[in-house]
Amino acid sequence: MKKYDVTALGELLIDFTYTGVSEQGNSLLEVNPGGAPCNVLALLNKCGRTTNFIGKVGRDQFGDLLKDTLTELQIGTDGLCFDYEVKTTLAFVKTFENGDRDFAFYRNPGADMMLTEGEVDPEQIKDSRIFHFGTLSMTHEGVCRATEKAVDTAKENGILISFDPNLRVPLWKDLNLAKEKMEYGLSKCDVCKISEEEVEFLTGEKDIEKGAAMLRERFPIKLFQVTAGAEGSYAFYKDLMVYKPSFKLGGTIETTGAGDTFCGSILHELLYRDIDSLTQEDLEQMLTFANAAAYLVTTKKGAIRSMPETDEIWKIIRENS
Repeated sequence: MKKYDVTALGELLIDFTYTGVSEQGNSLLEVNPGGAPCNVLALLNKCGRTTNFIGKVGRDQFGDLLKDTLTELQIGTDGLCFDYEVKTTLAFVKTFENGDRDFAFYRNPGADMMLTEGEVDPEQIKDSRIFHFGTLSMTHEGVCRATEKAVDTAKENGILISFDPNLRVPLWKDLNLAKEKMEYGLSKCDVCKISEEEVEFLTGEKDIEKGAAMLRERFPIKLFQVTAGAEGSYAFYKDLMVYKPSFKLGGTIETTGAGDTFCGSILHELLYRDIDSLTQEDLEQMLTFANAAAYLVTTKKGAIRSMPETDEIWKIIRENS
């Protein structure tokens, strides 16, 4: 038995989201704990999974708030470190009428970039069933080495590796480097959740099936999933291709965390199964569950504190099957 079902490494930050205007006409902002890896873990915790986070925040009011949030939500903090000089990373999220978002990051530097190799405890990764990471922990040299150490540890110990490219263009000085790190992740993972936009970025191909085929030919990924926003999601596995439409039930406020919710849902479902012997029915059930969970998180603001309960997810599925 492993101590953790899933350990994730990466960024933990504050998302400031616009919530309207004051009586004086000034913008109002809500402080939302965020960061893709912990969004994934938050969904998994709602599903009853044991989780652990590896990353760094500042020794400041926002860092304390983030640690308290993880503790409250029972996300493991064994790998959480504090930086006493660099402040916690901040992101300002502007949401458009269609739910899409624009990000402005205060991260030059931010504490999440300061994680070092020495602060990554290999035992935490060895004691996990799945290790999950993305590319935001590879934008700078030091934290990139820390990420690679964690990935190597997972590989050497037969830990299932999950990867989400999670391209955030403003955080890369050079998009060629972004592409290189995305391809690194694809070369190491067993499970990948990638968006249709990221498939096009890597391949130049707008057709999801063609782009997925190009990437799968280069990278031996066991379970490859592509999210297509409001249109649904795809799973590619061995010779199988499964598509499931999204749940278009109205009430969408913003899409923050939808992809992370989808990713966490897939990992939750995968923990019940053997990745080497999935069936078409398995893939259909996994996509349906993940699509329903992703829809529900879009009906609330933020992500870490907005993850749906499993009974809410199944209720949506039952009522719309």
